[in-house]
Amino acid sequence: MEVTQFYLVLGAVLFTLGTLGVLIRRNTIVIFMCIELMLNSVNLTMVALSRQFGEVSGQVFVFFVMAVAAAEAAVGLAIIMTAFRNYHSVRTTDVHDLAG
Repeated sequence: MEVTQFYLVLGAVLFTLGTLGVLIRRNTIVIFMCIELMLNSVNLTMVALSRQFGEVSGQVFVFFVMAVAAAEAAVGLAIIMTAFRNYHSVRTTDVHDLAG
């Protein structure tokens, strides 16, 4: 198996695991970690394809995705902390008033 193919398969497996985690788990912290896993699997795929085709634009795009993911992590953790402070739980089934 070629190196690029290995990274593409690894990225697909990680994305699938992240998707399953988001769909199955009920803990908001675990769901948040699974979303980050999905973002990083896409980053891995973009870097592998960027390296394969000799383009730098994929690697630059990954840098911006990581910057946005860091901001998303800060906002997401702040929301989780606020929900925990109000409901004393991080399970999605216990936080029902945030639905709007």
